[in-house]
Amino acid sequence: MDDSKIKRYGDELYEAWLARRTVPPLLEREPDITIEDAYKIQSRMMERRIQAGETVVGKKIGVTSKPVQDFLGVFQPDFGVLTSGMVYREGETIDLGKLIQPKAEAELAFVLKEDLVGPGITAMDVIRATDYVAPCFEIVDSRITDWKIKIQDTVADNASCGVYVIGETRGDPRKLDITLAGMVLEKNGELHSTGVGAAVQGSPANAVAWLANTLGSLGIPFRAGEVILSGSQSALVPVVDGDELVCTVGGLGSCRVKFAGRSAV
Repeated sequence: MDDSKIKRYGDELYEAWLARRTVPPLLEREPDITIEDAYKIQSRMMERRIQAGETVVGKKIGVTSKPVQDFLGVFQPDFGVLTSGMVYREGETIDLGKLIQPKAEAELAFVLKEDLVGPGITAMDVIRATDYVAPCFEIVDSRITDWKIKIQDTVADNASCGVYVIGETRGDPRKLDITLAGMVLEKNGELHSTGVGAAVQGSPANAVAWLANTLGSLGIPFRAGEVILSGSQSALVPVVDGDELVCTVGGLGSCRVKFAGRSAV
């Protein structure tokens, strides 16, 4: 794909995010688009957000579970960029009016105390470089109409990033078994789903190591202080006005989030 198309699609996705509207799937319009093209489009989209005043605060990993990989027809994770404009604090209500077609997923966030520079990073390197882990919610939000996405669409759309909230409880991954620790997701006081860290590439630390190595091969390091969302341990949960979600990780604690308003779609 030539540079003019990459710029055009990146600008289109940025304008869709800004206007809270959707666009037709890119793959339907460009059947030959590659994943490499999609990451270039993502880079252009996020360049526009950074030019508008946001700063990069971390990364997210997506497509970590086998059912999602089977659905998208890809067998490795993807990644997106987290910015300052995506951050909510626990206790704040998420304004659905700023989102388009949101769905929530529960996962584990890693906050780094040391740089991680791949390739060659292992899961143990990730554990050593982590300041703390915390339960969190990512609210994914596709700019692609009706979530009709394949891997190229979601990659170009910054891995369908919306916003995220990290729980206030913090844990030391050297003292917590993040692979076998169970996660329980409740919606409006009722059990919605359960999960376990091993569902994410065998361990959330494996997913973070994969991304450190993937980015390292591109000359992009993880920096101390960055937040890494390691991939969903729950099924996607559509959310509407008044919903409240709680995810609890065994031996760690919980994260709670509320929603108000109406989304754009």
